[in-house]
Amino acid sequence: MATGLKFLFVGFLGFVLAACQSVPAPETGTAYLVRHAEKVTAGDAMVVADPKDPPLTAAGQSRAEVLAGMLEGEPITAIWSSDYKRTRDTAAPLADLLNLEVQIYDPSDLEGLAAQLLANPNQTLLVVGHSNTTPQLAEALGGDGGTPIYEKIEYDRLYVVDLNTGTSEIRRFGAPFIDPRTDE
Repeated sequence: MATGLKFLFVGFLGFVLAACQSVPAPETGTAYLVRHAEKVTAGDAMVVADPKDPPLTAAGQSRAEVLAGMLEGEPITAIWSSDYKRTRDTAAPLADLLNLEVQIYDPSDLEGLAAQLLANPNQTLLVVGHSNTTPQLAEALGGDGGTPIYEKIEYDRLYVVDLNTGTSEIRRFGAPFIDPRTDE
């Protein structure tokens, strides 16, 4: 009888220990999407070797550093950029902090990029694009593209898209965008 009680006790103890084990939270992936930071324009005093591929301004370099500081604690495993100096330079500070190589994508094939990113929905990544591609990519990933980006001066949007559910939000970072078209 004592042996039977021992087996019953051991079985009960095993059941209790199994019930107490923590269940890991389901993995979820996040895509952080940004437009490149401030670029040199025709009105700037800087001479640009290739006007079709301008570098970042000092304000743009500062914004890229702010972005890197915001995201360095995230479990980012991949950084994507279109093949332009302004986008690569926006991605560079975070890539340097995380010791990641920036992968180049074709901004004319956002559906292809979205399919590639959604194929691994548990990854966390950054994609640096343009005012006319970043909202579209958010939508291709199932998120909300929001209102059109004000091309001339809006650089502070950070789209955060859950790759599993498509839920999204738009955050702001760095120097705030003040829309000159409104009184706000």
